[in-house]
Amino acid sequence: MSTETSTEVTTDDSVQQEQSVVSAVLRSIIDSSWLVVLIAIVASLLLGGVLVVLANDSVAEAFGYFFSRPSDTFHAIGQVLGDTYAAMFKGAIYNTDAHTFGDAIKPITQSATMATPLIFAGLGLGVGFRAGLFNIGAQGQIIIGATVGAFVGFTWDLPVGLHLVLAVLGTVLGGALWGFIPGVLKAATGAHEVIVTIMLNYVALNLVSFLLSKDAFQVEGSDNPLAPAVGANAMYPKLLGNGYALHWGFVVALLAAVAVWWLMERSTWGLQFRAVGANARAARTAGMSVGMSYVLVLVIAGALAGLAGSAQVLGTQPALSSNVAASFGFDAITVALLGRSRPLGIVLAALLFGALKASGPALQVQAHLPIDVVLVVQSLIVLFIAAPPLVRALVRLPKPRQVKEVTA
Repeated sequence: MSTETSTEVTTDDSVQQEQSVVSAVLRSIIDSSWLVVLIAIVASLLLGGVLVVLANDSVAEAFGYFFSRPSDTFHAIGQVLGDTYAAMFKGAIYNTDAHTFGDAIKPITQSATMATPLIFAGLGLGVGFRAGLFNIGAQGQIIIGATVGAFVGFTWDLPVGLHLVLAVLGTVLGGALWGFIPGVLKAATGAHEVIVTIMLNYVALNLVSFLLSKDAFQVEGSDNPLAPAVGANAMYPKLLGNGYALHWGFVVALLAAVAVWWLMERSTWGLQFRAVGANARAARTAGMSVGMSYVLVLVIAGALAGLAGSAQVLGTQPALSSNVAASFGFDAITVALLGRSRPLGIVLAALLFGALKASGPALQVQAHLPIDVVLVVQSLIVLFIAAPPLVRALVRLPKPRQVKEVTA
């Protein structure tokens, strides 16, 4: 065997070994029990509470004379934690201070609104994770999907119903295209999806910024990087009336979760995706087209992320901007992992994160806390979910048999 051939074989083996390591990490997270997930959430909230206590001025003052009057310190800690969690509840679930029932339930509708793009993008990432692909390109896929959908929304003038359907299809096609690129590159050249999708996130961000500098994507007579508002006929109707932000995109997201469940659990393609995710080499030996599976998985993931873009430009943010995706694409990674890449888990995890986001203003106004507290709690959830062995070690849970077999 020549030196060049030997080098190629070594490189191929190293790539396969790297892929197996990534798959093993994903599998250890996906196979985590619901108890591990629950412990991760509770531990994150508790640690977040500790940080709130440590950063509070009244608690620090009470600590100064702790040995003379320790009860003051405990009272201050209880007061701070009570105000914090009460503010989170009122800002995310039910506002007990509201004068009408309609105002009282606004927080939970806002949480559902914030959760909608996370459900869409989380479902797409979950499909990828179960197929052994660490796709982190949802951010770019949301941006491109939103760009195409918004363009259809503000350029065309179509009847009610038809305009919305075509605008939604535009977001699906835009996101699917952005998922197709890394899928083809991986299938044809073996390019790692992590690197490709990261780069495509930046390409998408700069592409939409470039388009917003052109006349076709600007309000007539304005140089601001903000597209014209999407036509009313292309917007999702409000689910509970104009007094609430919640729109029919939330219902579409729930239907998408049902569709993904059927795809992954009841269809032939879903069986093939899961087989490739469990062991790509064995799936190839069994006659499955691994390359085609990679392409299809990333196209489906991109299409679902594009629908997340529809929740923005056709739901809550009818004018396209360079910040249209916010941080939904990255938050969806945590949502998919927290939900163990299962549709029901993803929906519940998205609702949790939507609630955390919705509670931000209440924490600032009622508990006088910075919005960073919510970000800290989210980051702690990421830490615990991404390290199942850490959670199991904290409460002395046994190691799952599946993980033992994968990592052996």
